[in-house]
Amino acid sequence: MATTTKQSDAHQAQATARELTRENSPDSPVVQELRRQVANTFVLYANYKHYHWQTFGPHFRDLHKLFDDFAEEVLETIDPLAERVRMIGQTPPAHPLEAADLASVTPAAPHSTMREMLEEADRNALIVIHDMRQGARHADEHDDPGTVDMFSKFVQIHEKHEWWVRDMLQKGDGL
Repeated sequence: MATTTKQSDAHQAQATARELTRENSPDSPVVQELRRQVANTFVLYANYKHYHWQTFGPHFRDLHKLFDDFAEEVLETIDPLAERVRMIGQTPPAHPLEAADLASVTPAAPHSTMREMLEEADRNALIVIHDMRQGARHADEHDDPGTVDMFSKFVQIHEKHEWWVRDMLQKGDGL
């Protein structure tokens, strides 16, 4: 009886492994969403550091620190996202050019005002929020609770960033 149970368990494990491999092919929506978020994280990190280095004006100290905090928070998500891609059997983008091609956010542009930097940061945050919500829906449709959980946690970081930037833009405060 014990041998039959072990054989059944082994058979079930092999079937589950085959299912995961089949479901997580490179063209799977879940894999594509995860890879896009790894790419977005590369670009957002670089953007936030750019804004951090280019901050000027009467709000220098606060915005300089804010963008550095945003960069650190985003950077903390890149490894879990990339590892999730590997965990489900695919390869995350690792080269900056590949990340730039896959990302749905845009690299930082030259800016003449702090308001322009904040507006760009807000647009990119909204794109990531939309993409992560879509990614969570795709992961849920494909019975991938691990990816749903990851997107659910990480989208909150971007929602917070967008809220803070949106609030600064609405108040103006000398921007």
